[in-house]
Parts: sequence; structure tokens; C-alpha cells
Amino acid sequence: MRRGIWSAAWVAGFFLLAGRAGAVSVLFDFDGGPLHAGTPLTQVAGGITAQFAGTGQGYSIQEANVLGFTPVGFSGYVLYPNSIYASDLSIAFDQPLTSISLLYAPEEYATDSSATMRVTAYLGTTFVGTSTATAEPGTWPTATLALSSAQVFDNVVVHYDAPPPTGGDYGPIFMVDNVAVTGAPEPSAVAAIAIGLALLGSIRRLR
Repeated sequence: MRRGIWSAAWVAGFFLLAGRAGAVSVLFDFDGGPLHAGTPLTQVAGGITAQFAGTGQGYSIQEANVLGFTPVGFSGYVLYPNSIYASDLSIAFDQPLTSISLLYAPEEYATDSSATMRVTAYLGTTFVGTSTATAEPGTWPTATLALSSAQVFDNVVVHYDAPPPTGGDYGPIFMVDNVAVTGAPEPSAVAAIAIGLALLGSIRRLR
């Protein structure tokens, strides 16, 4: 009977590991280019496909030092606005996610405060959640905009929510790099966890 219990524990542990493996973390860093490609554009990483699009003139892949310097944390290729006018960045994924984070830098020149950025997540067209971030002020300052949710989502909109409250020399645009996402565990893995735990409980009752 002890061997049966250990076998059940091994099965449950295996399925638990399988469930964890289902939650894949993936980074879209744009370094694969193609350089100068504009939205809408497709990026693939770690088995997840992301479709990037923008309102207005949209965005394009540029070198991180396109401004003559590189904002802190940015490197390689980045997603850069195609005009001086505000443009929402939308990202649609081919599978459900539980979290997203991205590095952003708004156009600001030694301002005393920084813009508020917002990311809003949806499952299809159904609202899931929203989150904001504000960078420490500076010149093209950088910060991380992130959102995690117990409910899965498959697309987000990144929006320039409000300008620096103290004003100054700024524009309502931003550049983006290092979009990190976490995929939701596969339903089959979740079911396997339940089966493994149920089997372990049954054998313990028999004992």
C-alpha cells in the first residue's frame, strides 16, 4: 500500500509540474526586426504570436538610439511612434495571457513630472482590467507598465493617459521595448492536476 501511495504522489507531482510548465513566460524585444517595419506587424516569441497595431500614424521598429541616445533599459531594436501625435498601441495575442509588462519612455525633456501611461486588457471585447504607471521625471524617462489578472485576456491597449501635471517640454508620444507576457496554463494541465490529486486522496482513503 505504501508503494501505491508513493506512486500516487509521484503522479500528482508530475501533473503539478506539467501545470506549471503550461504557464509560459515570453519576451518580445523586437530585436529580430525587420528594422523600419511599421504597424500592423507580427512578432513571434516562445510559441506566442503577437499582432502590434497603432492608431493614427502608428509605430515602426527602429534602433534604440534613434534619438541620438538610448533611454535607460532600452537596447537593440524598439517600437517607436511614427509621428508627433498621440497614438494608442494595441497588441493582440493568439492565446490567453495572465500578465503583461512593457518598458516605455514618453517624450519629455527635463520635465518636473512625467506622463501617466495606461494599459487596459480585454478578452475579445470584454474588459478584464487596467493599470497605470508614471516614470520618474527626466528626458525620455523610462518605467515599466504592467498588469496581472486572475482572469485571462488576449489583447491590450497601451494609452498615453495624461501629460505631465506640471507641464513643460513634452509630447504625447512614447516608445516601447521588452514586452513580457505570461501565457495561461493549458486547460488539460489544470485537469491533470485535479486528477492526480484526486488519485492521491483516494489511495489515502483506502489506506
